[in-house]
Amino acid sequence: MPVHDSLIDLVGDTPLVRLRRLTEGLSATVLVKVEYLNPGGSVKDRAATAMVLAAERDGALLPGGTIVEASSGNTGIGLAQAAAVRGHRILVVLPNTVAVEKLDILRAYGAEVVTTPGTLPREHPEHVNNLARRIAAETPGGWFANQYDNPANPEVHYASTGPEIWAATDGRVTHLVAGIGTGGTISGTGRFLKEKGGVEVVGADPLTSRYGGGDGSPYFVEAAGQYLHTETVDDAWPLSYHQDVVDRIETVDDRTSLLTTRALAQQEGLLVGASSGLVVAAALRVARGLGPEHTVVAILADSGRIYLSKYHSTDWLRRMGFLDDDRPGLLVDAVGAVRTVTPSTPLAEALAVGGGQPIVPVVQPGRDPGAATAVSEILGALDPAVVADPATQAGELAGPPPFAVGTGETAAEALARLDAAGAGCAVLLRDGRLAGLLTRAALVARR
Repeated sequence: MPVHDSLIDLVGDTPLVRLRRLTEGLSATVLVKVEYLNPGGSVKDRAATAMVLAAERDGALLPGGTIVEASSGNTGIGLAQAAAVRGHRILVVLPNTVAVEKLDILRAYGAEVVTTPGTLPREHPEHVNNLARRIAAETPGGWFANQYDNPANPEVHYASTGPEIWAATDGRVTHLVAGIGTGGTISGTGRFLKEKGGVEVVGADPLTSRYGGGDGSPYFVEAAGQYLHTETVDDAWPLSYHQDVVDRIETVDDRTSLLTTRALAQQEGLLVGASSGLVVAAALRVARGLGPEHTVVAILADSGRIYLSKYHSTDWLRRMGFLDDDRPGLLVDAVGAVRTVTPSTPLAEALAVGGGQPIVPVVQPGRDPGAATAVSEILGALDPAVVADPATQAGELAGPPPFAVGTGETAAEALARLDAAGAGCAVLLRDGRLAGLLTRAALVARR
């Protein structure tokens, strides 16, 4: 085998693998490009390496400089890998919602990690991109990689990922399916394939993501989609995303994405992240109705090894209400209507709306009240004068998200966790979204 000068020389040239069990009954061929076989474990190795090398050539990143990036994890890992090889310092800013495994991997590479709330409006100074940009500007020798707007991101896929797919399929590829995060992968790969052979390019997007026309409310697939905070003024999309390349977008709900992720591991031996489950779910939909002359290629962005505590954890899936089974006593039949209020609702009105509920969920206006990350409770024994004051709003006294149990748990399991936490009641989650309220007494009755 050849000897390489450094690890980053191994980035790219990932294989295509034919899906067999998940495509049963389909005439079209469905191939997946296994990007987790890049040395850093994801497709982002390509963009990270390309951005670092381009910045070095341009003089934007000097020897021994500091790379700073805002990332959901994978680009940060790719940059940390490149930084180790090229002798740079690396600091990565991440939302506090990412899987813990990503933080551990970054630190293992020697990266400095800064976390910030993942649900801030774009204009907030602590928003992940703003914080990273500020740190880079204040750091001597700092360089902000800026994957969302860096032209090296889509260009590396035009130069490598697209040609690899074309060559591996002998030009027989007819459809490309990829997720849209920064947009670099689908834009660069798609542009090359469209120029070569008129390939149809399909974006796979979470159901509520802005790219596919959703309201931008939270979703559970990391490293995909466009989230939009209700207070964000400018819904700017990345310059790395070239919308004219994408012919259409298939939106996929979280449950389908996560269960497809598990099926890829258990039926095809492919341990991948949820963005890959999203893409394969969309690719299977695209393949339905196509004849044997068609070849669909789906890009699997990253490895499932960095999501073992989430998407590949049976306990997590049950507690979030994504996974059902045939065990007796599941809380699926406890799903019921829940009255909610907005942060600006006068407190007295909010308590009246609650109608005796042990928890009054406070959610952002115009958002699905099921968005788990937007749920909080009105706390405590309140001063009657405070309650009566019409100027007092529910959002002022809303606490953190209350204790939650999932429809995939049995009543006995949920009760044990409730008691261990010292909570008297809980919100019920179905597919990660608010689906009911349960008191301890109600759980005891169901046990």
